[in-house]
Amino acid sequence: MNKLPYLTTHLPGIGGQIKTVPDDFHVEEIPLYQPSGEGDHVYLWIEKRGITTFQAINQIARALNISSRKIGYAGLKDAQAVTQQMLSIENVSPEQVTVLSLPKITILSVKRHKNKLKLGHLSGNKFRVKIRQTEQKSLSKVEVISDYLLKHGIPNYFGQQRFGYRNNSHRLGFALMQNNNTEFLAEYLGHPQPHETPQIQHARSAYDANDLDKALKLWSAVPSSEKSALQTLIRTEDESKAVNSINKRLRRLFFSASQSHFFNILLTQRLPTLDKLEFGDVAYIHHNGACFIVDNPDDEQARADIFEISPTGPLFGKKCLAAQGEPGRREMSVLKLANFELKNFAVPSLKLKGGRRPYRIQFSNVHVDWDNCVVISFAVPAGGYATMVLREFMKTN
Repeated sequence: MNKLPYLTTHLPGIGGQIKTVPDDFHVEEIPLYQPSGEGDHVYLWIEKRGITTFQAINQIARALNISSRKIGYAGLKDAQAVTQQMLSIENVSPEQVTVLSLPKITILSVKRHKNKLKLGHLSGNKFRVKIRQTEQKSLSKVEVISDYLLKHGIPNYFGQQRFGYRNNSHRLGFALMQNNNTEFLAEYLGHPQPHETPQIQHARSAYDANDLDKALKLWSAVPSSEKSALQTLIRTEDESKAVNSINKRLRRLFFSASQSHFFNILLTQRLPTLDKLEFGDVAYIHHNGACFIVDNPDDEQARADIFEISPTGPLFGKKCLAAQGEPGRREMSVLKLANFELKNFAVPSLKLKGGRRPYRIQFSNVHVDWDNCVVISFAVPAGGYATMVLREFMKTN
């Protein structure tokens, strides 16, 4: 993901640094619904500290001796943070869950419900973020930027988390879409990056040099899906089996990252007119998530001005409603420049249908404070990234 332009370029940022320690970044999921108290699934409200959602799920699954696939989640939360979120587990008792004692995870409440929690089953997230290395006089800048964003909206970019710590999840998704197993494994197991540990860099270099045994030896001390894929490749000499040995949930994230990459490109093109409608736009109705084609932008603009509706970008897939007119031409042009077609997004095994995503979102419950540094609290709807809000204030990478 290349550097993304700011909406508030004309307003100076405050600089600073976030996530110095996990306690600087607090996240609380806003559930879409509360568990009813009856059903075959146990909903647990957890607080995790300094680990990913997947790491938390895997810890809980091991402790209960069940498959991680039996654990549902509504959204992925930051690792370098203190986060509260809901998980669901099928066919266990509340008592089995309540007694768990796990590092970096606290189980706050447990209650039964009738269905599995699925990705997207959340209303949004609340954040409280300390921006360190800031000055108290910066508070006035924060207020000015906040007022502008409340009026025009937050650019609804997909954040860095979507593209992985190696910033290459979208490229892995491209390879999956093209059924190019060789390229996928080269990107997944090779191509060392400077921020990785020396051992991992050496392992990736060995893969690039086609020394698979050496690469596996270097990966051996690191439990990872990379090691598992490499083991499968050496054992079977079959690239397809090596790729398919990777957790389907993870492969689905790679595919989603490719959708996100194209969305971000189109959003950067639309940024100067983020809150304006065009003929042929697919508009998003914020209160219910419905979409419609804009035939008369002049008639609909008043609704956009009060944030009732917003223009959208595509998450390419078979159920993505195509824009028309100039917005539609821009969408097809982005695909063509990357040598892709819509049919490339039809990967049956991953079952990603596509859709539309608003180019902007509202943030709410904004509060700014000083605690030896700037402290910002706010809420964003489901799918929004706190980092995309914070970058407008900070103007740092």
